Amino acid sequence: MSRMGDVLAGFHAAWEFESDSVLIRYERGIRTPKLFQALGERRVPLDAIAGVTLTRGKRGTVVLRVEPRPGADPLMEAAAGQLKESGDPYRLVLPAEREVLAEYYAEELRALLTESGPADRFLVEPPKGPLSFKAYDGKASFDGRTVNFRWFWTGASSAKWKAGDQNFPVGELNGVEWRSPEVFEGHLRLLHRDSGASAAQADQDPAAVVFGLGYGPVHESLPFAAAVLAAVRTSSPVAAVSAVSAAGPRRDPADIAERIRHLGELHQAGLVTDEEFSVKKAELLAEL
Repeated sequence: MSRMGDVLAGFHAAWEFESDSVLIRYERGIRTPKLFQALGERRVPLDAIAGVTLTRGKRGTVVLRVEPRPGADPLMEAAAGQLKESGDPYRLVLPAEREVLAEYYAEELRALLTESGPADRFLVEPPKGPLSFKAYDGKASFDGRTVNFRWFWTGASSAKWKAGDQNFPVGELNGVEWRSPEVFEGHLRLLHRDSGASAAQADQDPAAVVFGLGYGPVHESLPFAAAVLAAVRTSSPVAAVSAVSAAGPRRDPADIAERIRHLGELHQAGLVTDEEFSVKKAELLAEL
């Protein structure tokens, strides 16, 4: 950049432009998305950025966004495209009167970018541990070496109770599967190095915790998933490359029909938007 240390402040965040990185500091105000508050700040190396865009936003705003390279950020890899636009940590929303200034920084930043295409390793630091959160059926904790699931008697299935509390050293894992709790039933599943994705549904799989209303929210479960994924990649860089978001197994058509019916009830109750209903219904039908 022309002056190292320049700062561009927007809604919910401020970006500080350095010679080799962009330091993003998120506000802790009541209107700031909880995920941003949980992240605190993130340093994004320039070699982790594939491009920069500036677009018109809603209600008199413009949006400056850096596009991370695939594979460069464990948080975005774990999210696997499931974050809502308002929860995208790479967007800086600014008043429209700052459009010229934002364009200036966008051009300056573009001139410094030299890398493109998938990254062969994580370049953005993962969320720091130890981390933990409460799911609907158990508590998940991670100390940097081992993931622990401790089941709740009020929510865990009999299959999980029979299996007992679980401990997963990262060296035995191949990746994670995170399904956002914001649209429909979400979960965090750990993928074993030898067996890959389980054929069991998440509520029956001892390698998964199930989210629910108030349990496993994005700002807690996603940083957790990203930290585990980064530890797995460090433990075995080759094994974890393609194991970030394994597609779920095909399911019983009757089960899919029941889930679509439940989704329809949520839609009719106004808890799911038209767009969310259409997207999730298509995802469920794709599992047939």
